[in-house]
Amino acid sequence: MEPALHLDTADGVATVRIANPAKRNAMTTDMWRALPGLLGECAADPAVRVLVLTGEGDTFCAGADIATLTEGAETSRDLAVAAEEALAAFPKPTVAAVRGHCVGGGCQLAAACDLRFAAEGASFGITPARLGIVYAASSTRRLVELVGPATAKYLLFSAELIDTDRALRTGLVDEVWPRDALDKRVAEFARVLASRSQLTQAAAKEFAAGARPGEERLAYWAEQARGSGDTAEGVAAFLERRAPRFGWTVGRPR
Repeated sequence: MEPALHLDTADGVATVRIANPAKRNAMTTDMWRALPGLLGECAADPAVRVLVLTGEGDTFCAGADIATLTEGAETSRDLAVAAEEALAAFPKPTVAAVRGHCVGGGCQLAAACDLRFAAEGASFGITPARLGIVYAASSTRRLVELVGPATAKYLLFSAELIDTDRALRTGLVDEVWPRDALDKRVAEFARVLASRSQLTQAAAKEFAAGARPGEERLAYWAEQARGSGDTAEGVAAFLERRAPRFGWTVGRPR
């Protein structure tokens, strides 16, 4: 199998699979370059309400393909950061479904997702200290915001791997499931996310990003809420004891 990113979309959920099984799904230069465009397609597709990032087979991603570092460590790092930032900026909910190794650039991608669900036995690590690479400032800040400075320093200074128990305890992952139950749980939760108000999710994602919203953005979201009809639909569905049919979509407010 040639290294590639595979996209499947069904029932409002886009699943991106990292596939490079000969190298534990390590990301090649071409894969790093392809990810932002693939995410752009999903962001623009009104049928996509949730994105799941996972790896082919029994591992998530072992990081950057070391062979690509011959092109220059800075080039590889910059491509990884561009892909990470595109994933973090994706305007709809994102979930990383992790099995096996989630290391280096793989952990960088998982950290850029909104949520991370892992299978028992998965391992996590940030490994530039093994190669003498300066980890990007933006990636370091994201890691610190996710797990706190102490755990971030442990991971970055040592390049050691941690197990799912420690990952769950430190906030690197949100849920841990038996290996044979992970796909079912992720699919169920993705369906839940797809059924909720995309207006609520998009605003919450922007507000949670850290920067305090200015008056212009607050006015924008107030206008979207007034014009969307989502609140009226949500209340009506609750009173009628039925599933809501929310109409607002990213990029296509109604």
